[in-house]
Amino acid sequence: MYEMKVRQTYYAKLKSGEKTIELRLFDEKRQKIRIGEIIEFTCFEDAQDKIQVEVLALHKANDFEDLFNRIDIKKAGFTLTAKEALKIMEEFYPIAEQQKNGVLGIEIRRI
Repeated sequence: MYEMKVRQTYYAKLKSGEKTIELRLFDEKRQKIRIGEIIEFTCFEDAQDKIQVEVLALHKANDFEDLFNRIDIKKAGFTLTAKEALKIMEEFYPIAEQQKNGVLGIEIRRI
């Protein structure tokens, strides 16, 4: 089982089922994730609040701009335009890191 922390805003959307794609760098840790495996998400602000999900699909791309052209960004919890969502993702993951590692959209469902 994989463990990941998520900020409250995005955690609430994962918990409610509104967010069904988690966005991450395709770093060494994420390269090990496989379809069918379980991820436990913990709320960053409340370590006692946890949910488990099953990985349904993995969407790999060179950067978030490329990924946003392949997925419905509403499934990633955004109600913004792709351009606005890109700015938010760049706060978490600078372009240089995206281009070095690539990015991943982890499509999930709660279990």
